[in-house]
Amino acid sequence: MAEIDMTEESGQPIKDGEYGVFNNMNNAIDAAYIAQKKYMKQPMAFRSKLISAMRAFMLKKENMEVICQMAVEETGMGNYEHKLLKHELATTKTPGVEDLVSEAFAGDHGLTLIEHSPFGVIGAVSPSTNPNETVICNSIGMLAAGNTVIFAPHPSAKTTSALTIKLLNKAIMEVGGPENLIVTTASPSIESANIMFTSDKITMLCATGGPGVVKIVLKSGKKAIGAGAGNPPALVDETADIEKAAKDIIDGCCFDNNLPCIAEKEVVVVEQVADDLVANMKKNGAYELTDAAKIKELEELVIPGGRLSRDYVGRDAKTILKGIGIDADPTVRVIIMETSKDHTFAVEELMMPVLPIIRVENIAEGINVAVDLERGNRHTAIMHSTNVNNLNEMAKRVQTTIFVKNGPSYAGIGVGGEGYTTFTIAGPTGEGLTSARTFTRKRRCVLVNQLSDTEAAFHYTTFAENY
Repeated sequence: MAEIDMTEESGQPIKDGEYGVFNNMNNAIDAAYIAQKKYMKQPMAFRSKLISAMRAFMLKKENMEVICQMAVEETGMGNYEHKLLKHELATTKTPGVEDLVSEAFAGDHGLTLIEHSPFGVIGAVSPSTNPNETVICNSIGMLAAGNTVIFAPHPSAKTTSALTIKLLNKAIMEVGGPENLIVTTASPSIESANIMFTSDKITMLCATGGPGVVKIVLKSGKKAIGAGAGNPPALVDETADIEKAAKDIIDGCCFDNNLPCIAEKEVVVVEQVADDLVANMKKNGAYELTDAAKIKELEELVIPGGRLSRDYVGRDAKTILKGIGIDADPTVRVIIMETSKDHTFAVEELMMPVLPIIRVENIAEGINVAVDLERGNRHTAIMHSTNVNNLNEMAKRVQTTIFVKNGPSYAGIGVGGEGYTTFTIAGPTGEGLTSARTFTRKRRCVLVNQLSDTEAAFHYTTFAENY
């Protein structure tokens, strides 16, 4: 794998703290705190310039290739081609300063302007499943909002996360931006994360990861955003375009080997079209397990003792099948099998291309089962149907942040679907798909008995620009 030269121009190695990577969490916090006091005084145009530089730098071919290959090698999860796609998605479709749209109210008693104000220093936990993408996405949104950010990356992705942060800082500094807008520690740990959680200099916490870390930040006493786990069901009724539904489900399930929390984790299908769906899934790269003994063997392989095996999270279908003695064709992308709604494969978020299929008698039962399997995460659900009433009923019942209709799950984050992207989807705390405005507090600026409604249209632009 090629390497990126991050030495000084003099050829000397980088010192502690350069390009935002510190050996000590307290030093990282202090540096981000000082940087934010200066950064918040800069105009919006300055923020926009830095973000444009970050986007351009992270889209350089050599940077993308090294980071994405490193992510696969370091974590042992996902696949390189999809990592490239996710990296590009985070870099290009994460909203910047354009997301911060002010509101105004004018009347006889003056003018009120609602502005977006930064929180200050944000402490952000990033996962091993999407290490570079989450760092890029959150850095763009948080800096666009006027904050600085301290990352506590998952230890198993520390090298990828640190390199991503170094490159973002290098891009910022090359266009005249300040140091330490984005910082981290070289050796992240539970201890360093706890320092971040409890620091008085940090005013907001954002956790992207499992339910454990989300619970910790919610108990911190700070403003907290929690992007937790999901268990997205894909529901198929008898009116669906079955050929398309089968392809979409397989495409979504195997995306980065099922690491994204939005990916299809189980299929609920009406009996009337179940056989047709399975047949078409097999045409699109699904390998069906029908032997109960082999299904049990697979369960013991990937969930030994009832705990998810990290050895198989994010691995491809061929590797997983090899673990139970099946030498599958390289074109196999997903392992499917029919199970009950109570099977471990259905109720647990596996984060691997293993997809249980549950048959139901009708759509009413299907909605009940799908809602139960989503487990109240309020994260993502997918449905394939041409019946508007069925689609509406499912949407109302499941109440997820993302609801994809007649498409693969990844359309919900902007891949082949409209809308911006994010890799921090806050279901537990309700912010949904986070963006720059999520990382601001609203400030109401009230100008009393001046610029009434008869004058506001003429004066508003000048007032807003000079306030």
